[in-house]
Amino acid sequence: MVVDWALTAVFAALVLPCVLRLVRLDYARLGHGVRHGDLAELLLVVAMVAMVSPVGGPIPAAGWQAVLVLATAWFALAWWRGRSCAHHALSAAAMLYMVTAMPHGGVDHGPWLTMSAMDARLALPAVAVLAAAYFVADAAWSGVAVVRGSAAMGAGAAFGSGAGSGQASRAVCRAAMGAGMGYMLLASAL
Repeated sequence: MVVDWALTAVFAALVLPCVLRLVRLDYARLGHGVRHGDLAELLLVVAMVAMVSPVGGPIPAAGWQAVLVLATAWFALAWWRGRSCAHHALSAAAMLYMVTAMPHGGVDHGPWLTMSAMDARLALPAVAVLAAAYFVADAAWSGVAVVRGSAAMGAGAAFGSGAGSGQASRAVCRAAMGAGMGYMLLASAL
């Protein structure tokens, strides 16, 4: 229960940098693809809060499935069209997999999206292990980018204190989300 609340707090804290990027950045200069990526990041952060929260989410699992199908399709199409949306497409697909592959029967779970109350493994655990490997590697890569960027730009740069492009803030969020996704996938597959 302590881990569930700690993860809920971490993911809820990631909402702030996502919203700050959406409010402060000049997307006319950065491009609409960057804005779409930041919106996707916010959506995926909110979905993670709903998944790990011991309370459960106000949106049933079927609602999240619909949202994640749309997000996966949107970013897969953008990826296919040559935009760099591969990570967001894979993230949305992995979340869709977690919501769909978790057991939905039983009194503990009901229709709500509460992975913390789940005592059974996800269906197709090999998929979860492969996805976890990707997200752990991506989190490590993003973490290295944060450390390198912080050393070059000053300690506050990693947390989006400037009005630049938001790259450092994105890298922090991506590292935290990747580590969380890897943990959730492995914990629910083993």
